[in-house]
Amino acid sequence: MNPAQNLEKSGAPPAAREQPAAPPPAARPRGRGRAFLIFFLVLLVAGTAGLLYWLHTHDFESTDDAQVEMHLDPISSRVEGTIQKVYVENNQFVHAGDPLVDFDPRDFQVALDQVQAALGQAHSQVTAQQPNVPITQVENTANISNSEASVATARAVLASAEHDRDAASARLAEAEANNAKAQADLARYKILIANEEVSRQEYDQVEATSKAQAANVAANRSAVESAGRVVDERRAQVDEARTRLTQYQQNAPQQVAIRQASVRSLQASEQSAQAQLEQARLKLSYARIAAPVDGIVMKRSAEVGAHAAAGQQLLMIAETGNLWITANFKETQLARIQPGQPAAIHVDATGQDFQATVENIGAGTGAVSSVLPPENATGNFVKVVQRIPVRLRFQANQRGLERLRAGMSVEADVRIAR
Repeated sequence: MNPAQNLEKSGAPPAAREQPAAPPPAARPRGRGRAFLIFFLVLLVAGTAGLLYWLHTHDFESTDDAQVEMHLDPISSRVEGTIQKVYVENNQFVHAGDPLVDFDPRDFQVALDQVQAALGQAHSQVTAQQPNVPITQVENTANISNSEASVATARAVLASAEHDRDAASARLAEAEANNAKAQADLARYKILIANEEVSRQEYDQVEATSKAQAANVAANRSAVESAGRVVDERRAQVDEARTRLTQYQQNAPQQVAIRQASVRSLQASEQSAQAQLEQARLKLSYARIAAPVDGIVMKRSAEVGAHAAAGQQLLMIAETGNLWITANFKETQLARIQPGQPAAIHVDATGQDFQATVENIGAGTGAVSSVLPPENATGNFVKVVQRIPVRLRFQANQRGLERLRAGMSVEADVRIAR
């Protein structure tokens, strides 16, 4: 049993117990120096960390409110129809031009055949109508020429009738002169026969001559009247021929215009049929939907046998080859951020770091562009630091970009200009 145990059993007071030996005087300064060294090192580390943090905040603007973005292209049906085949699954990578969905093409093929038949009919009508224009022009030229000839003939006949009338008038004048002489001779012979100075035979001869001359006058007067009526008839024929000529001359351009308008109308119908044919061909081509870009398929809703309406979304393609970062910086951080500044991107999912460049700064805060923007004029306004999206574009040809996906969280550090 040691002395300490003997003292406890003997009931000796604590003061009488054995005290530990006091350290030697040289050990105390050495302990204080170690504690001071540790405190100095901690202070140095804290100062260095503070200096580094100050330098970092002085040269960089950082945010962890950032994510990877890419174009999400919705693939929709451009026609209405029944889905016949689906070539892709969700999360499958596709290249531009790869088939995605096929519609039943039979309805589109029937519509195309109908439009082709209508186009052939319209083309035949145009072909049949086009010769009518030159035919009408030739007919009009012939009609005008014939009418001009008829007018010339009628004028010649009129001139001949007028000449005959004038000749008949001259013969009438001559007959009237002979009749006047014969009547004068008869009057003289009446006196002579009364005085029995001439024979009855001479008197009868003179009387017969006078009657003959009177009859001749009547006959010539009738001839003049007949010739006048012939002249009127020939003049009417001239007027008729001239009217017909005027009609042909005036109607010829309109007839040609009518033929040309008919041809243009049929040509317009042919063009309409041609446009309908192109539309039918497009609809037939829309029966197969191909990938417009390289990317990964997502949100596939197309199923074989389903009936899809025009404009209905069937799937979506995420463009993995066109990536950027949307970093939401506080408005107090934007004073020195400018397009073109370099940025470092740390991706949480992969642990990799990438290089990027500031592409542009958003036009408004996220609150303003939200579906229900806040109304600050309600009387309970509390000032909140807003965030504005900044787009950072990845530099090309970096290893590991193909592993990034839309929505991945990242940390962005933009080196600001000094």
